[in-house]
Amino acid sequence: MTELQTFLPLLAIAIGAGIFGGILAGLLGVGGGIVIVPALYLALSSAGMEPAVTMQVAVGTSLATIVFTSLSSGYGHYRRGAIDMDLLRLWAPSLLVGVIAGALLGGYVSGYILIAVFAIVAALVAIDMIFRRTKEGPEPKSFSKGVWAGLGTITGALSAMMGIGGGTIGVPLLNFLGYDIRRAVGTSAAIGFVIGLPGAIVYALAGLGVEGLPPFSVGYVNLIAAAVIIPLSTSFAHVGVRLAHSIPRRTLRLAFGVFLLLTSLRMFTDLYAILFPTA
Repeated sequence: MTELQTFLPLLAIAIGAGIFGGILAGLLGVGGGIVIVPALYLALSSAGMEPAVTMQVAVGTSLATIVFTSLSSGYGHYRRGAIDMDLLRLWAPSLLVGVIAGALLGGYVSGYILIAVFAIVAALVAIDMIFRRTKEGPEPKSFSKGVWAGLGTITGALSAMMGIGGGTIGVPLLNFLGYDIRRAVGTSAAIGFVIGLPGAIVYALAGLGVEGLPPFSVGYVNLIAAAVIIPLSTSFAHVGVRLAHSIPRRTLRLAFGVFLLLTSLRMFTDLYAILFPTA
C-alpha cells in the first residue's frame, strides 16, 4: 500500500464526510461521527489497509473532528435555547468516565469488535427512531442522580468505541426519557465535546508505534483527514441547525433512523465479508 494509494481516496472521502457530517451534526446532534466513521472506514479499506486497524483509525480520527464540530453545532443550538444546561452539568462527569473507559477498550481490542459494536448499536437506535411514536409535548422523566450517572457512563463508553459524538445514542435516549426531540438534539450536540476530546487523546496514545497506519497519523488519529473534515463540518453544522428548527419532529426522527439503518446494514455486510471471505 503506497502513500498515494492511501492519500487520494482518503482526501476525497474526507471532503464529502466533512460536508455531510457537518450538516447531520447540526440537524441531528450527532457530532458527524455516524457519517465520518463509515466514510473513513470505506476510504481506508479501499486503499488496502489492514481491516483490524482501519476501524480504529476511523474511530480515533472521527473523535478528533467531533471536538470542533460539536462546539460549532452546540453553539448554534445554544443560541436557540435548545440545550438543557442542567442536564449537561449533571451528565458530564459520568460521560467522561464512560468515554475514557470506552476509548481505552476501543484502542486495544480487535477492530472487528468495534465494527460489530457500531453496527449493532446503530441498528437498534435506527429501529427505535423509525417505529416508536412519541407524544407531541413530552415531559422529561425524573430519575435519581445514580441512574443518570449510569446512563451517562454507558452512553460515553459506547460513543467512544463507535467514534461518535453522543447524539446517536443520546438523542433517542433523551427523547425516550421524555425530552422534546429538538431539545434532545441540542443537548446531545453539546455533549459531543465531552466525548470527543478525551476520546481522541486516548486513541492517539493507544496507536503510537502501531505499524501499517496511513501517512500523517498520530496514533489512531489521521491528521490529514482531520484537517480536511474539521473546517467543512464546523461550517456546514450551521446549515444543519437551521434545518433542525424548521422541519417537523417526525421527519427529523425518520431522517435520523433511516440513515442509521443504512449505515448499520453496510457495516454488517463488511463484517460478514471479513469473517466469511469464502462464503
